[in-house]
Amino acid sequence: MGRLGLRGAAGLLAVLLAVSLAGCTDSGGEGEGGLTIGLLLPSRAVPRWEKSDKPLIEKRVEELCADCTVVYANAENDAASQRQQMTSMITRGVSALILDVVDPKALRSSVRAAQREGIPVVAYDRLAEGPISGFVSFDGAQVGMLQGQALMKGMGARADGGGVVMMNGDPSSPNAAWYEGGARAALRDEVRILKSYDTLGWRTENAHDHMSAAISDLGPSRIDGVLAANDSIAAGVISALKSARVSPLPPVTGQDADLDAVQRIVKGEQYMTVYKPFRLETEAAAAMAVALARGNDIDALVTTTVDSPTTEDVPAVLLTPTAVTRETIGRTVVRNGVYTLDQICTPKLRPACDRAGLTR
Repeated sequence: MGRLGLRGAAGLLAVLLAVSLAGCTDSGGEGEGGLTIGLLLPSRAVPRWEKSDKPLIEKRVEELCADCTVVYANAENDAASQRQQMTSMITRGVSALILDVVDPKALRSSVRAAQREGIPVVAYDRLAEGPISGFVSFDGAQVGMLQGQALMKGMGARADGGGVVMMNGDPSSPNAAWYEGGARAALRDEVRILKSYDTLGWRTENAHDHMSAAISDLGPSRIDGVLAANDSIAAGVISALKSARVSPLPPVTGQDADLDAVQRIVKGEQYMTVYKPFRLETEAAAAMAVALARGNDIDALVTTTVDSPTTEDVPAVLLTPTAVTRETIGRTVVRNGVYTLDQICTPKLRPACDRAGLTR
């Protein structure tokens, strides 16, 4: 990932204050009218991009800049498509870009092309390569550590030397290695990692195939826990375990707090997920992009710096993730308004919700 250089003791409160102040920043020279923010997201395989990130970014840009326009494209996990989409936005002359990169190396030349045209690029959620102007994400090492720590808690006595299968993310994503590094740091010297797989495209079906192979190779009795990098991967893992009639299910981790993952946690099929308040991430990215589009600096908006493989001291905001288990659903995703109890607790899940203390 590269080193982190903290700028003082700035924390989440400073981020929230800076994001709110960004809406009051005067435009330097060019007025708000005509500014265009390009938004490039990586896929539809992970539900959060279309259901959370896109609408939240669009909403916050509108709040900060009433006359700004957001133009959107989704790469469908294809780096060549994302290059074409980015070229189109550069040609169109957007004022700034928010880029959630599919493949950092493949998009490096596109980031350089944007710089040549004077278009600042905010790397969103994944650290892009090339001359980016800012980076907004959650601390990936913390994400992995939360997963590893929760997995060992879920394994109970079996955490002492038990067998774990790791289902990592897509290796083309810099976050996949970030998460895996944090998880391995938490699991080190505690458990035995029996198998480790990379999940291309973060796709559920690929995770299902890998888990089926692990069950066949190891036998279900040797698998005491599964470190799944996100909720889409967890869905494939749990489907494979159920298809193999593994009972009881071993604890399985996740990430993103997808609604179906929260419901699996209520049912006892998935042990945990990592909740990342997407509103904070989208607000920080929108504020950064609008400020850059206006030609303003972003010093007041950032809390740290990061190094990419190509660029040192990239101004950044790294937010703090939170572990969610059955016991904490109410005081995390429900209290924060991510989901209502009615959304989680369908009539079929009502008894399980009652047992979990999720009552109206």
